[in-house]
Amino acid sequence: MKKEKIFIAGHKGMVGSSVLRIFKKRNYNITTLDKKKINLLDQSKVYKFLKEKKFDSVIICAARAGGIFANNRYRTNFIYENLQIQNNLIYGSHLNNVKKLIFLGSSCIYPKVTKQPMAEEDLLSGYLEPTNEPYAIAKIAGIKLCESINIQFNRDYRCLMPTNLYGVNDNFDLKSSHVIPALIRKFHEAKIKNKKKTLVWGTGKVYRDFLYVDDLADAIFKIYKLPKNQYKKLIKDVSHVNVGSGKQISIKDIATKIKDVVGFKGKIEFDKNKPDGMKLKMLSNRRIFKTGWRPKFSLKLGLNLAYNHYKTLIK
Repeated sequence: MKKEKIFIAGHKGMVGSSVLRIFKKRNYNITTLDKKKINLLDQSKVYKFLKEKKFDSVIICAARAGGIFANNRYRTNFIYENLQIQNNLIYGSHLNNVKKLIFLGSSCIYPKVTKQPMAEEDLLSGYLEPTNEPYAIAKIAGIKLCESINIQFNRDYRCLMPTNLYGVNDNFDLKSSHVIPALIRKFHEAKIKNKKKTLVWGTGKVYRDFLYVDDLADAIFKIYKLPKNQYKKLIKDVSHVNVGSGKQISIKDIATKIKDVVGFKGKIEFDKNKPDGMKLKMLSNRRIFKTGWRPKFSLKLGLNLAYNHYKTLIK
């Protein structure tokens, strides 16, 4: 049987490269695109590419993403670029008869104050966390575009909302990275320089849900393979499916674990003048668990893999 012709957008990023590995391992007919050839912000070129290639499916891993610092400082970039990229790919796919699509959002789509763990039904039930509101609004718009196309044109465009991700091919730039890669780099550099202490943003008292990137890729493949009727049954009355680790840990505790993995012997100090973001942020896995998916990577294993990867980048 001929495998579907699939386009993976953003194949060089942390999520895209993991998704690429899992689909290639199963011998799918995969196409990728170097951004030097086509900028995904360019609507006419994206539409032309989709028209020429005639894909059966598109998996969108491309996005402008980052931690609190980047989200707060580059608010315009985060809302504009994400809206533009996802609109070009989602609507362009529809115009060119792409039958199946996977869109990835983020746990920041949920209100700042809501029950924990956050369920799919909680979307749009309250105000967003201000520090990442532009990014969240872009992702919510992507969900609603997929939902609207499905309703109006009977497409099969599926949305997954992953929790905080980390792993191989992560971004370790301190100005734009998320918390785990930022701490890996900070503690490593402090260890090399024999520093007595390292400063960590915030109070350390907020809690997060962290998932190793290969576990997300496995969930994407699981959702991709679900028959259309089963997926529609899974998301009955909602627009997307959460993918979380099922566990939460404080920033103080994750910092301590990363410090131990890296081997930094100094002290951790918290900069309480820096923003924390949401106090609690854990996703409900009720729906994704119905598919049989479970996370396989422990936090300890994932952190070791991420740190080992970082060391290969700085040799």
